[in-house]
Amino acid sequence: MDPNALTVRELSEATWDDFEDVLGKNGGARGCWCMHWRLSIDEWMAGKGDGNKRAMKLAKQASVPGVVIYRGATPVAWCSLGPRASFPRLERSKLLASIDDKPVCAMTCIFVHRKHRGSGLLSTILDAVCEYAADNGYTIAEGYPVEPRDGRRAGSDTAMTGIASAFLDAGFKEVARPRSDRPIMRRSLRAS
Repeated sequence: MDPNALTVRELSEATWDDFEDVLGKNGGARGCWCMHWRLSIDEWMAGKGDGNKRAMKLAKQASVPGVVIYRGATPVAWCSLGPRASFPRLERSKLLASIDDKPVCAMTCIFVHRKHRGSGLLSTILDAVCEYAADNGYTIAEGYPVEPRDGRRAGSDTAMTGIASAFLDAGFKEVARPRSDRPIMRRSLRAS
């Protein structure tokens, strides 16, 4: 087996420490702990930091809120995913409103460990996550990346949804553009 191959493991007690390692001491951007799309803005703000971390521990008990991506044995990224309906704040978003009623695997956060950012791994990470989604019965993956303009770089608090060019490289197609820097992208997945 290739020691640099990417593998995907569901968030569980066994992978929790690796999830923490990827997100870092701040829990991703601004104490999010990947609860941004799961909570109302008031709940999210009140829980910043430890409160959001506790909320994610509860979320992982109820369902699989996402996956940790490994390169060999090293955790390199996190992807929050699931049915679009499992992200109430996304469902209420005017900017990222649902474009149709097709069931999708919503990929709401793709957070790459700071040591691995800029290494060109993002499209490969998306491929691995799409494989996982297909293996779990999804036929469409949907992402909400940013597309930085004018040579700007996206910060970790805006790039948490991914970068559009990496989605294109991973075979996603733009299906809507609600704002000039915010496409909605989809990729058809193989039938299970």
